[in-house]
Amino acid sequence: MQRNVLIGLASLGSLALLLGAFGFQHLGGLPPCKLCIWQRYPHAVAVLIGVAAVAIRGRLLPLLGMCAALVTAGIGLFHAGVEQGWWEGPTTCTSSGTSGMSADDLFDQIMTAPVVRCDDIAWEMLGISMAGWNGILSLGLVLLWALAYRRS
Repeated sequence: MQRNVLIGLASLGSLALLLGAFGFQHLGGLPPCKLCIWQRYPHAVAVLIGVAAVAIRGRLLPLLGMCAALVTAGIGLFHAGVEQGWWEGPTTCTSSGTSGMSADDLFDQIMTAPVVRCDDIAWEMLGISMAGWNGILSLGLVLLWALAYRRS
C-alpha cells in the first residue's frame, strides 16, 4: 500500500475513534472521565499529523503519528486496567477507601470528587470497555503508522 493511503487510513481511524467518543458523550449521554479525556488528545494530534504528513514528505511525521497512536493505546489500556481493578488510577477520578477518615475529611472528599469516576465501566461490548477498545484499535493504528514510516 502507498504511504499516503496508510497515513490516510491511520488518520481516519483516529478521527473515527474521536468522533465515536464525542458521539457516546453527546448523543449517548455518557460523560467522559479524566482518563477518557486524556485518550482524546493523542487522536486529535494524530489527525493533524496525518493532514501534515500527506503534504510534507519525510519520515518524521509518520513516526510522530505512530507515537501519538501508541500514547492513546497506552492510556486506553491503562484505563481498562483501572476499570477492571488491576491497578489504581488517578486519585482524582477513582474511588478510595474511607477507613480512618474523619467526617470532615470524608465530606471534603465527597465535595471535591469528580462526577464521573475512571474506575466505572460506562459501556462495554464483548466484555471489553470503551477504554479497552480504544487501546486495541489504537494498536492497529500504530501498525498503520509504522507501515507508513517504512514506506517513507
